[in-house]
Amino acid sequence: MDLKQAGSSLDSLISSFNTRIAELQELVIARNMYPASSVTDLSAIDAALKGMELQVKAIKDRLHEETEAIPKAKKLIAKSLRQQKKLQSLSVYAPSYLPERTATLNLDSDRGLVPEACKQQPNQSTMVEEPAAIPKEKKSRGSPPLWYITAGELDSLSSYMRGRLTLEKVNAAINDMATYAEANAQLVAAPKKKLAENQWERSLELRDIAMTESIKGKHFFLETDMKGPSLKLDNTGKAILTVLRHLGRISETRMGHHRVIILLKPQ
Repeated sequence: MDLKQAGSSLDSLISSFNTRIAELQELVIARNMYPASSVTDLSAIDAALKGMELQVKAIKDRLHEETEAIPKAKKLIAKSLRQQKKLQSLSVYAPSYLPERTATLNLDSDRGLVPEACKQQPNQSTMVEEPAAIPKEKKSRGSPPLWYITAGELDSLSSYMRGRLTLEKVNAAINDMATYAEANAQLVAAPKKKLAENQWERSLELRDIAMTESIKGKHFFLETDMKGPSLKLDNTGKAILTVLRHLGRISETRMGHHRVIILLKPQ
């Protein structure tokens, strides 16, 4: 090896050492700039990545559950739509509202209206005479029926007879008629000691009507009972009675000065 080649090799070795030293110096500088806390930062990054992986896995599981639930939800929606159609078809046969049937007579609250002479005193054994009991068939009649009309029945009437009546108005009137009939049935069956004087007179009058052969065992009310809220003694109320009589829901008769409306089962 000549001198030139040896010098060139030495220069290359020195340059290599210088490059390595420069790299080591940069590493030392970097180490001084970012001390051992850099290891903690890497650990925190690793923990955050693991947490994100768990969240992604949970989201994938949830999506899988939702995907499996889609067919069940579709079946439930289909059943709900069928049920909705059934309810819509049934709503045609009922009025727009169904108020609770409450009788106008409250026997318990009327006890305070009984004359003092009819009450039993603490140290006396007075007996209040009562008329003969109403036959059992009157007490076992049950609640008045609610035979609503259908849209088809109303449409079958002539436009002259139907007028401006709607299905809701007529069926709401049927509710009122049942309420009147129930109040009258309670008065007929009530004993004298539970009625005030004015109610007792009306009860006797209703009992005479209820014992009539053509009315016996049936639910009825009087024309004078028609005081609303839906059925009143006006032109609309008379038109409703005409429609219901034509459709076989009621019949009418006259007892003395009273016009009696009897509830009938449609044929």
